[in-house]
Amino acid sequence: MRVIVGITGASGSVYGMRLIEVLKKSHCEVHAVVTPSGWQVLAYECGVDEAALRQQVDVLYQVENIGAAIASGSFKNDAMIIVPCSMKTLGSIAAGISDNLLTRAADVTLKEGRPLIIVPRETPVHAIHLENMLKLARLGVKVIPASPGFYHKPQTMQDLIDMLVGKICDAIHIEHDLFRRWQGTE
Repeated sequence: MRVIVGITGASGSVYGMRLIEVLKKSHCEVHAVVTPSGWQVLAYECGVDEAALRQQVDVLYQVENIGAAIASGSFKNDAMIIVPCSMKTLGSIAAGISDNLLTRAADVTLKEGRPLIIVPRETPVHAIHLENMLKLARLGVKVIPASPGFYHKPQTMQDLIDMLVGKICDAIHIEHDLFRRWQGTE
């Protein structure tokens, strides 16, 4: 499976890093692109720089390189996931604005009918945020807010991160054991 992972400047870059780790363990080919503010948040929240991320993925693209492979519909991929997804990026995609490689790759993913997953990480949200999410959902984009559940009885921060990453993996049919699934009450 070939997956594009986009990381933007919203808080929660730990979700993107954990997703990349899980995808690689699942033998996925991971192509990544990070916005300038995404790099700032990666450094601040995770201590990750370009060299460190480059070691984790198969291909790391520069966000200003509109000529990169992932900018074309002829580049075959199985899904694109933007995690975390800032409201700026979400709004740009909803408006059809492809002003950098990340938003162009998302636009291409949409036009080619491939799975696009966004993981918005903002709270509270206002009507414009909600309208943009609704617009994208109506286009077939899967919106997975960065709000983990608690039915699996998390004990650590990693449990919370893994629950959300597991939900992302479920959306693209990647097998995992990141959290205990709900079995119902007895």
